[in-house]
Amino acid sequence: MADSCLGFKFILLANEDPTDKLYRSSTTTTKHAQKRLFAAFMIFGLLNNVLYVIILSAALDLVPSTTPKGIVALFNILPALLTKVVWPLVSNGKIRYTRRVGFCTCVSWLGIMTIAFSKSLTPRLLGISMASLSSGLGELTFLQLTTTLPTKSTSKTALGAWSSGTGFAGIAGAGIWWLLRGLGVKGGLGLSSVLPLFFPLTYKFLLPSFSSLGPDPSDSSRGLYQPLATDAARPSILITPPSQDPVPRSNDDVDDEDDTAAIRARAKRTGSSGSSHLRLSTAEKLTLLRPLVLRYMVPLAAVYVEEYVINSGVAPTLVFPLPTSGIWSMLFKSPRDYYPFWSLTYQTFVFLSRSSLSLSIPPIPLRFLPLPSIIQFFVLSALYIQAKHFIFSSPAYTPPSPPPSSGVDRTIGMVFLLICIEGLCGGLGYVNTFYHVAREGEDENDGPGEEGKGAMEREFRIGAVGAADSTGILFASLISMPLEIALCNAQIEQGRTMCRDL
Repeated sequence: MADSCLGFKFILLANEDPTDKLYRSSTTTTKHAQKRLFAAFMIFGLLNNVLYVIILSAALDLVPSTTPKGIVALFNILPALLTKVVWPLVSNGKIRYTRRVGFCTCVSWLGIMTIAFSKSLTPRLLGISMASLSSGLGELTFLQLTTTLPTKSTSKTALGAWSSGTGFAGIAGAGIWWLLRGLGVKGGLGLSSVLPLFFPLTYKFLLPSFSSLGPDPSDSSRGLYQPLATDAARPSILITPPSQDPVPRSNDDVDDEDDTAAIRARAKRTGSSGSSHLRLSTAEKLTLLRPLVLRYMVPLAAVYVEEYVINSGVAPTLVFPLPTSGIWSMLFKSPRDYYPFWSLTYQTFVFLSRSSLSLSIPPIPLRFLPLPSIIQFFVLSALYIQAKHFIFSSPAYTPPSPPPSSGVDRTIGMVFLLICIEGLCGGLGYVNTFYHVAREGEDENDGPGEEGKGAMEREFRIGAVGAADSTGILFASLISMPLEIALCNAQIEQGRTMCRDL
């Protein structure tokens, strides 16, 4: 009986259509490549933002006690903002992703080492600026890279993974500095300097070949972003779209002049002008930029202004008498525990909401994209009124009455809920904005002789919109410093001095 079964299986295998074998093999390869794609972009997002968080977490140790800590936040965001605003406008031609990744790695490593081994304020601020520039260019680069993937599904996977990585960076950065702060600035940041070195390793060894990602036979969107024909060239680790460079080059590398000649020869055979001559003029860039401002950039900037005003201006004043019962009494042992807990709560829910695409949660429809900023405004208003007028406080805990010796102020639960919503709104605003930007103009076809220009336009759009979040953070830092002082003074006038006593 067993022999008969084995014989039957042998006959089936012998008569199996070779096309079916090829299809199964191709599907398995594609799925494996997509897993590597998700892992690579999540690591990119984590690495790109984690040093930003580590530097902010170490602010107290980086500047003298007489220097406002807000100066660290300013130097940590301004170079990134300038990079995101200026770079897409002045750069042109095809993007050399390999060179950008190498540049970001070097500048980030040099920046963090400058901070670690400097003892005076000026060189430390220079190092912070270098790390900020690298972070801004890194975000610009990897967001643009997601638009060059071969199908809609792979682009969505990469963007979702990137967003998850940037969200997790908040939790990871705070945790890393918590573990390393005992080593001091030199030891803690010195060890952190190894993190940027994982950029090129991930880029070279983990990021899969784009040719292995699609088009998937089951993907109805295949062919959206097609690479230029490579003729009989040996495959490199990364086969890229027209606006990219191969990474790394194959072993039989040729110099740039030979590459240009080969591209021109292919263009002559196919009747196209090739992507090497394509450029977006300043006028074309401004034409692409105008509809993005109100549709995407204003809502995204508004979300960031509101949430960073909460985090930097309002949250430091959300301090209450220590609870003596319930779960809150186990979490808060000192008034100094409140602010780190609000920060951790915020970062956790940012991570969850930025992972919404990765969790297969449908994106917010385009017409509802301003909704997170609207909800965030009400969260900011509620927390502001609480910090100034104690509207949620239990009667016994409302100043100027002295708080009771036992019990829990119900405000703690209300603030926790509002900060959870704050994190959700911030993360959803980020990931959904870039999801929709990546799909701007995807149905437009390149005109004759303009093969690959649509890819450049997609790269420019997502890069230009990336400046909105940094703009929001910069404005929030300017608002939050005087706001924190004003709210603390208002509490002191009503008889609660805890914000001043921290």
